[in-house]
Amino acid sequence: MATNTNDEQQPLHILFFPYIAPGHLIPIADMAALFASRGVKCTILTTPVNAAVIRSTVDQANDALDSSTDDTPAIVITTVPFPDVGLPPGMESVVGVSSEADLYKLLEATNQLREPLDRFLAEHRPDAVVADSFFPWAVDAAARHGVPRLSFLGASMLARACTDAMVRNNPVQDAADGPDAVVALPGLPHRVALRRSQLMDPRKNKLEWDYYDLANDADQRSFGEVFNSFAELEPGYVDHYRTVLGRRVWLVGPLAHAVSNGLSPDGERCLRWLDGKPAGSVVYACFGTLTHFTAAERGELARGLQISGKNFIWVLSSGADDDTEWMPEGFAELIADGGDRGLVFRGWAPQMLILNHSAVGCFVTHCGWNSVLEAVSAGVPMVTWPRYADQFYNEKLIVELLKVGVSLGAADYASKLEVRNRVISGENIAEAIGAVLSEDEESEAIRSKVKELGAKAKQATEKGGSSYEDVQQLIHELISRRRSVRV
Repeated sequence: MATNTNDEQQPLHILFFPYIAPGHLIPIADMAALFASRGVKCTILTTPVNAAVIRSTVDQANDALDSSTDDTPAIVITTVPFPDVGLPPGMESVVGVSSEADLYKLLEATNQLREPLDRFLAEHRPDAVVADSFFPWAVDAAARHGVPRLSFLGASMLARACTDAMVRNNPVQDAADGPDAVVALPGLPHRVALRRSQLMDPRKNKLEWDYYDLANDADQRSFGEVFNSFAELEPGYVDHYRTVLGRRVWLVGPLAHAVSNGLSPDGERCLRWLDGKPAGSVVYACFGTLTHFTAAERGELARGLQISGKNFIWVLSSGADDDTEWMPEGFAELIADGGDRGLVFRGWAPQMLILNHSAVGCFVTHCGWNSVLEAVSAGVPMVTWPRYADQFYNEKLIVELLKVGVSLGAADYASKLEVRNRVISGENIAEAIGAVLSEDEESEAIRSKVKELGAKAKQATEKGGSSYEDVQQLIHELISRRRSVRV
């Protein structure tokens, strides 16, 4: 059958199907904006509460493009009802989960999202679906409709390669006993060795282990994988994926998160406060939407910021309680009345604007991949405080491979639902901040390297850059595939 001329004239259509967590939703919205800027029709399929997380980003992208000849925006958010699994109304994300029972209900809800994905694929037949790795069943759903599935998790290539090495080899099984026993991950481009306590233990986290194994298998069977990264950031890992693991990958980052035109009063106050501080003098501490700190940990972080003698901004998660008994003596005075030395506020912070402000010289971070990319893009060195998931792997990239940060020595892999046994002291925190912001040669080298990486990040997304070319290559491959299957 001859190629349909009308099909040839239709823009490429990609469906984006993100996992229900802000750290997954936001880069998907940014990726849709990127592909829409190259003439691709983009649809994001999610639930109403999760749609609200990315609505402003999508609206801004559509306003910036605004080149369509009809009333259809380049990026469309299609919502489906959140499955009724017994969770409270409005709880449609991992952000609200506070018990293991709720977690199991949320997992059941994600499995039930297969039906609306099936329905969309059957009715619209997009040219590809970018489905989160945490939806491992998406590869079979897409195959059933003849649609190529691209997997995306929003993690680093190094972290995904480490996960692959873990689930293939289970090196924890053969490691010596004790939390501080060293476990080396085999078959990677660089030596990656962690303490046993920093790794997911398949005996204690069987559900999580099996899920990663399932997702890794599904990713291998997909058309390919998309990463929010760039080749110069993860030396050796593009070749590792393509030649050693035999997997097709495209790097499209760093994806630039759109900054809302309307900042909250706290956001405005924060930027005004930064305007009055000297260049490179401020420590920014923020740990994402899912990190839970105990009162003891908050107290030690406050002590560390206090002892460091540096100006600081500390973003407390919106879920943190209002109790201030954890504050060390004298800390309340540092942040009183707008805070001459310190500023603390709760909830969402305009992180891209903060990191790109000239006053910020250091970022204390949980090593979530979105935060790492934002710091690198802004040329800001990091003090690393990983908690769980891929964060300990990202710390290895930051501290040992790229040498753009200093580790606090976090030792316990534990989510917000698990107990963390060891508390990092304020003295250690202050020492790490000093190691990044002092005037000695080692600190200068860290700051210089991250500035160089920031310049390379910008070059990667410009015309002729590595990520720019990967995006073009993926678009060409999908167009060629459409032509081949519609003849």
